[in-house]
Amino acid sequence: MQISTRERNILIIAGLVAAAFVATRIFPAVQGIYDRRSQAIESINLQIEREQRLFDESATWSNRRAEIESAEEQLESQVFSGQTLPIIEANIQRALTLQARDNQISVTSTRLAERLDAGGWVLISQEMSFRTGDASNTINFLQSLAESTPRLWVTDFSLDRARNQFSGSITVVGFAKSEGLLVAQARSR
Repeated sequence: MQISTRERNILIIAGLVAAAFVATRIFPAVQGIYDRRSQAIESINLQIEREQRLFDESATWSNRRAEIESAEEQLESQVFSGQTLPIIEANIQRALTLQARDNQISVTSTRLAERLDAGGWVLISQEMSFRTGDASNTINFLQSLAESTPRLWVTDFSLDRARNQFSGSITVVGFAKSEGLLVAQARSR
């Protein structure tokens, strides 16, 4: 079967119209499907990458949390506790006196504790006068205060020598949380 020139031209025109139809309708639709699929794949890859990063960082955050909880426990052990301020003051005075006695230091006098409330915390300052026959006792005393639990921080220290005796004074501070203290009752006493 032979195709005439006119039929052949009609077929060529039909092919061109079909190609134009494919180029203007089908190709953009296929391109849109391809673009949406590429975007979906990229979105999924980004989500996978984000989840992987979160998974990797979860160990870091878990370690940080454990470190913070450990530091919090350590700080909590350095804070004095009690129901009222006079009890906390007595605890600080008792801790200071026991540290002095354990290091062969004689307590000659203690002053009334002073307190300062600020930002949910109470700073309690305790001054004590002491005497000892050996200066190395004071070094041991200061080291034991630095290692004490709850912690006593030395804010002032003086030491004088008179013959074979060493006498001095020390001021230490201790901290307590003011939250939960029966402050009103303590102040009215």
